[in-house]
Amino acid sequence: METAERKIDLFEVAEIKLSYSAIVKNSLRPKVSSSRQVYEVFAKAWDQDGIEFVEDFKVMLLSRANLVLGIVNISSGGTAGTVVDVKLVYAAAIKANSSSVILAHCHPSGNLLPSEQDKRLTQRIKKAGEILDIPVLDHLIMTAEGYYSFADEGDF
Repeated sequence: METAERKIDLFEVAEIKLSYSAIVKNSLRPKVSSSRQVYEVFAKAWDQDGIEFVEDFKVMLLSRANLVLGIVNISSGGTAGTVVDVKLVYAAAIKANSSSVILAHCHPSGNLLPSEQDKRLTQRIKKAGEILDIPVLDHLIMTAEGYYSFADEGDF
């Protein structure tokens, strides 16, 4: 039996092509410049029937001019928490060509104060963003009746 030998050229590499195709014109994108505006945009994207039921974690992707490129649902969990994979946060940010991100998650309990776990997660995501040059501008805790901004409260 003869085996077919293939010669491998180590100087040839697969080509990877990066592209970005916007669906929405910049003039139609909302611009955010305060935590209140961020809350209002997130609130429109949140399932209001589920905000008091399960904990969700979302990321707002922003252009350099703070135009909203999109909102990505990273995870959905139970009544007391959800698992957030930092790689998924930045995979979405890189794919959308984001210049920065804003994090948000809901507390079904209605409690607006961040837990120690919320603070640790925020710091982990911020560290990854520093390395990738995609900073986290804020992290909001959402409830049916209001929000808590890490940046406004000095927890950043």
